[in-house]
Amino acid sequence: MPSPTLARPRPTLAGWPAVVSVTLGIFTIVTSEILPIGLLTSIGAGFGVSDGTAGLTMAMPGVVAAVAAPVVTVTTARLDRRLMLCALMAVLAVADLLAAVAPGYGLMLVSRVLVGLVIGGFWSIGAGLAARLVPPRSVGTATALIFSAVPLGSVLGVPAGTFIGHLAGWRAAFAVLGGMSLLVLAALLVLVPALPAVQVTRLNVLRGLLRERGVRVALLATFLVVLAHFGTYTYVTPLLQQVTRVGPAAVSTFLLAYGIAGIAGNFLAGAALGRSLRATFAGAGCLIAAATLLLPVAGSDATGALALLLVWGVAYGAVPVCSQTWFARSAPHAPEAATVLFTSSFQATFALGALLGGIVVDVASVSAVMVCGGVVAAVMAVSTWLLGGARAGRG
Repeated sequence: MPSPTLARPRPTLAGWPAVVSVTLGIFTIVTSEILPIGLLTSIGAGFGVSDGTAGLTMAMPGVVAAVAAPVVTVTTARLDRRLMLCALMAVLAVADLLAAVAPGYGLMLVSRVLVGLVIGGFWSIGAGLAARLVPPRSVGTATALIFSAVPLGSVLGVPAGTFIGHLAGWRAAFAVLGGMSLLVLAALLVLVPALPAVQVTRLNVLRGLLRERGVRVALLATFLVVLAHFGTYTYVTPLLQQVTRVGPAAVSTFLLAYGIAGIAGNFLAGAALGRSLRATFAGAGCLIAAATLLLPVAGSDATGALALLLVWGVAYGAVPVCSQTWFARSAPHAPEAATVLFTSSFQATFALGALLGGIVVDVASVSAVMVCGGVVAAVMAVSTWLLGGARAGRG
């Protein structure tokens, strides 16, 4: 069990600026993590590597974040959480600026390692802070705002970064992100109050959660759906260029439409969770399977590709909130530990999906990777429905 409470500041309405600053931090982190999706071909060309090899810029942060989530949370458990958020945001600024000036692909991967460290630590600490910043009646709204940073990274961050990259070069996009990270750091320093440690999460708490049936189902569902999504979405830009045959400007527009659909999916899932978490999560898997399986065929037409990306966006927008909610409902006695497991499992599979997808792209084609991802998403939907009858799944 987590250790007794060490300190718990009284939340007030003044905490809303702090919630916004944490949201901006996660938005910047998400954008930094997935920006290579819109610039993958340009990054590969810049370093003289294939699209599959360039996909390591997506895989590397996830590998590191999966390890960093438990390690950073446990080793810094007694430190002020505000201090940790600020330190991690400073590291993100260094990572993005390093990517902007990296002379070789090796140094680019070093910058992505730093991004992974920030993801694992910041997410594990920041995702559950709403209850400490606002009154109890506002916790749900504040949590939703923090999680909205995930689809907003797709809606605003990636399309804007892709536009900047095609206009001024992909390095300029990372330089802008580095500057934004410094601005968010200033906001965290000014707006977030002192947050002394409340619970000390130990490794034995994390191991104990793995004995919970609901947690194991959440791990399986998260593994399959994230594997399917990032094994395919990492290579959506090459697909749009090679199969749909659209130019860079149209790619940015398509990714913007996908992101807007993701926001809609996030809020639709939030409304549906109270009725059935299991059905919502399984339904998201079904829609991802349908979109990715159909893209190699229907995606040859721009209209068909856009329609399928909208379906895909709505479906994936539901995934993070469904996964996090399943973990939280399965371990109400250890919320920070549940968030650590969510972050670690999500990021590890993120990396594995990008890596395996790159292998399929290099060996076969971008169309083949879409089919593989669709099959995995279908397996996720079926297994979640069959196994998710426990308390968390019923909601």
